[in-house]
Amino acid sequence: MQFELNASMMCANYAHLETEIKMLDEAGIDSFHIDIMDGRYVPNFSMSLNDMKYIASATKKPLDVHLMIEHPNNMIYLFLDSLRKGDTVYIHPEAEYHPSTTLQKIINAGMVPGIAINPGTSVETVYEMLRIVDKVLVMSVNPGNAGQMYLPYVGKKITKLLAMKEEMNFKLYWDGACSSDRISEYAPRGVDGFVLGTTILFGKDKSYGEIIKDVRKL
Repeated sequence: MQFELNASMMCANYAHLETEIKMLDEAGIDSFHIDIMDGRYVPNFSMSLNDMKYIASATKKPLDVHLMIEHPNNMIYLFLDSLRKGDTVYIHPEAEYHPSTTLQKIINAGMVPGIAINPGTSVETVYEMLRIVDKVLVMSVNPGNAGQMYLPYVGKKITKLLAMKEEMNFKLYWDGACSSDRISEYAPRGVDGFVLGTTILFGKDKSYGEIIKDVRKL
């Protein structure tokens, strides 16, 4: 059973960011998840463009950039100019008038196009975009803050998307309140990757290497 593990870097210790990146790299993390918030689309500010640039310079692992911003098309070039080909950029369809235009810019820049789906967003409203993206990030909590409670009805949405995955040719990722129990349940069903934050990875007594080793055994 193969699945990816992505480190949610908004949960990292920023007093020792270089060390955090190095330890996660050595522990075998698959990619670094970067949450960018503008205080408008979500009621919070998180990582900055400069944070993203620094992490990109400090690791050879891919970056997953999750844009929780209004009208990403207006400033997508800022991110695309600072990323490497093959990095992933997720947008929220509700945040843009014509999300397919923004996704095409991501594709043209050589990046991996993705959409993030909020708990309150139905699969039906993003159905057509599933044909043009390579990755779908399902939020199991409302976006904007770490450490929120899991919303159980999201499981039904995951089941719907798993049934479409092969036909639409996308990979499916889980973001939010990601525990060992949920990885054990959904990885065998076909979820391709999980974003690890404070629920399982950061702020624990074990080393990152021990935690990631344990998760991969699930």
